[in-house]
Amino acid sequence: MLDYAALAALAAVVREGSFERAAQALFVTPSAVSQRIRSLEERLGCALVVRGQPCRATDAGRRLCQHVDRVRLLEHELQGTLPALAPQGLARVALPIAVNADSLATWFAPAVAAFAADAPVLVELAVDDQDHTAAWLRSGVVLAAVTGTARPPAGFNSRPLGAMRYVAAASPAYVARHFASGVGAGSLAQAPSLAFNNKDDLQARWVRRLCHRDVELPRHAVPSAHAFVAAALAGMGWGLHPQVLVAPHLAQGTLVELVPGAVLDVPLHWQHARAASSLIEGLSRQIVAAAARHLRPP
Repeated sequence: MLDYAALAALAAVVREGSFERAAQALFVTPSAVSQRIRSLEERLGCALVVRGQPCRATDAGRRLCQHVDRVRLLEHELQGTLPALAPQGLARVALPIAVNADSLATWFAPAVAAFAADAPVLVELAVDDQDHTAAWLRSGVVLAAVTGTARPPAGFNSRPLGAMRYVAAASPAYVARHFASGVGAGSLAQAPSLAFNNKDDLQARWVRRLCHRDVELPRHAVPSAHAFVAAALAGMGWGLHPQVLVAPHLAQGTLVELVPGAVLDVPLHWQHARAASSLIEGLSRQIVAAAARHLRPP
């Protein structure tokens, strides 16, 4: 029989990134968290956590974290059919999800809010680049993710959502200053671009398609979808923006496309644990329906 107090400690360390923060989340001491995990590791005969900054789960630890999250969801369903098992008051279950920032800033949040309004869940969102959210699934930290990867990790299902359309845009003054002679490899190599973080390669992909070769881009890091637009409006740089997010600015002329009509469509997928509970299935229906309304058809 598994020690679920120890499993909860393991999941907290992986989720929070450190023993200290895990202890705070569990209302115990760091030494208690360490002892529980050490006991579990000794019983299983293998390491479950790679100690570091942040702490990471090993392959065995990752499988156990996924098991813990699934058990919590299944226990919640069981409480629905056997009310005597339910704790006093409203019991909410954690639902960890990874999503890219642009989806969160446009179509994803209303869908999750609509689901959470009627479901007894507390959503825990992890934000990362769409090409890297699948890593959160593989790590065992989340149970579902919006990702740019079509092929899911083992044990997960994948559904196509559609494509998010991006446009390369900047302020008129910025374009006049940096691209007076046109947009090409030479001018792009000199004009500062905007990037969400060092994982963000959308600008590089757009440039590669336009110039048919790689170009080293100078870039500012702006890790927020709305701040990304604000930085472009302020003339800080050019970047790839979700078309739906900047459509009003394009219509008003406060932003202009670098190359009109040169868009980039990024396919997105919804991936979730295969042995899903009814809560995951309910969320999935909301996500797929919202994507159908806001994204380009897959």
